[in-house]
Amino acid sequence: MHKVNIKFTKSSYFITDLKLCAVRLINNKKFPWIILIPKRIKVTDITELKTQDQILLIKEIVLASKVMKKIFNTKKLNVEKIGNKVSQLHIHIIARNSKDSSWPLSVWVVKGKTYSKSALIKITREIRKAFK
Repeated sequence: MHKVNIKFTKSSYFITDLKLCAVRLINNKKFPWIILIPKRIKVTDITELKTQDQILLIKEIVLASKVMKKIFNTKKLNVEKIGNKVSQLHIHIIARNSKDSSWPLSVWVVKGKTYSKSALIKITREIRKAFK
């Protein structure tokens, strides 16, 4: 596993490694939410990746998006690269629906709620299996 920002390790759980990115589940049961973190040192923006890594990143975003749509039975995803609080390059992929707690606003406008231990085990196992 590659080195990730400490804020990621405190707020998310490892799912799997893809060719370019580590996949982590954000610990917020209000929203099905993963992040992709490219395994490249000191990269803060997509423009800093080599061209072949930029292409691979897009392919992995599409793969992760398909996984999230399938598992969480949604047609709407938020796919975002922000990095205001954590500068290390990462992509958020969040399954949304019109009944979630902050619809149609951002997921950041409501206080999160952590998974129970049993729910966390179940959801990480399900997502991990979908990536295989």
